[in-house]
Amino acid sequence: MFYYLFDYLHQEFSFPGAGVFQYISFRAAMALLTSLIISLVYGKRIINYLLKKQVGESIRDLGLEGQSQKAGTPTMGGLIIISAILIPSLLFAKLNNVYVILMVVSTIWLGVIGFIDDYIKVFKHNKQGLAGKFKILGQIGLGIIVGTTMYFNDSVVIKEKLPVEQNLVNTHNVFKVESYSVTPELFSKESVKSTKTTLPFFKNHEFDYSSLLSFLGKGYKKWAFLIFIPIVIFIITAVSNGANITDGLDGLATGISAIIGITLGIFAYVSGNTIFADYLNIMYIPNSGELAIFVSAFVGACIGFLWYNSFPAQVFMGDTGSLALGGVIAVFAIIIRKELLIPIFCGVFLVENLSVIMQVSYFKYTKKRFGVGKRIFKMSPLHHHYQLKGYHESKIVLRFFIIGIFLAVVAIVTLKLR
Repeated sequence: MFYYLFDYLHQEFSFPGAGVFQYISFRAAMALLTSLIISLVYGKRIINYLLKKQVGESIRDLGLEGQSQKAGTPTMGGLIIISAILIPSLLFAKLNNVYVILMVVSTIWLGVIGFIDDYIKVFKHNKQGLAGKFKILGQIGLGIIVGTTMYFNDSVVIKEKLPVEQNLVNTHNVFKVESYSVTPELFSKESVKSTKTTLPFFKNHEFDYSSLLSFLGKGYKKWAFLIFIPIVIFIITAVSNGANITDGLDGLATGISAIIGITLGIFAYVSGNTIFADYLNIMYIPNSGELAIFVSAFVGACIGFLWYNSFPAQVFMGDTGSLALGGVIAVFAIIIRKELLIPIFCGVFLVENLSVIMQVSYFKYTKKRFGVGKRIFKMSPLHHHYQLKGYHESKIVLRFFIIGIFLAVVAIVTLKLR
């Protein structure tokens, strides 16, 4: 919104300072600061309002240390996160950018699903909340929207890297220009539709989903949406639920999401910059630079919310926040074509998810075979296992943060490792 206003002032009236809004770095910084102000200042007001309305968390007795003290803590604090993401994004990003539109839609879509779930739990006094099948249907719906847009929208394109010989010619031509320094052409001028994504550890760093249908013979690429859209649906559902499961200790999901957000911001920057994309041998994604504004707001919202959500938490995000955070991370990774790196930089979410799957599966298997169900962990998700082992909640969260930072660094390093 501000971009268009100040662009008009700059073009029509040469308004002093208006031109600074042309710079993505400035708008990203403003989005970060605005999201911090919203989450810190207005977040407190929202918490007080939730307390006034007695929107408190209903705690199940799992025998965990400090659990009883959490009863009555305001939930649905995800409203703070969503507001702190959307408002700066709408104010500072280009609203005609297809990637920004997808991120805004994803945030609202999953935020609404989470809000309905929390509303049923709190106001209808139904601890089960929204039925799981409806959550899955909602996530599938978003996956279809994102997948079809990414596949069919003409604005969603990449630029192929030029052959090495052509790059050498372009680079050589730079030195023939006497009075100027000209950036050589590293990528083709034509933008192309593609289902390629970044593949870590391999030399060419690319994988085309359409190749999975090569058995169909000539013309198989036109059917690529049959494999691409289901993959998008799976990724969004898995990461969204992973964030939801991780949200079990004060500040855990919020802090991990902030770390992941910073990682995604780095990925978006290098993918939208021709020099870095060439150096890292990854695809160049035109117009993806605007995502820097969104991800800055995302990180600011998480850090600001962590002020109130860290131990001892003054507010819980509820499904309103956790489903939205996971979905935003998944969609962002898909847009910048780094979704195959999710198992690395979202490793904490992945392990938390796997711990539940392993626990339930092993319990059912042993009960069926031996008549008595056995467990792998003392309790799942994994963070509760360590609680029962005697670790303090804040120590578990801090160590998970350290692991999250380590995984983020590993994910970034993989862009150069081949």
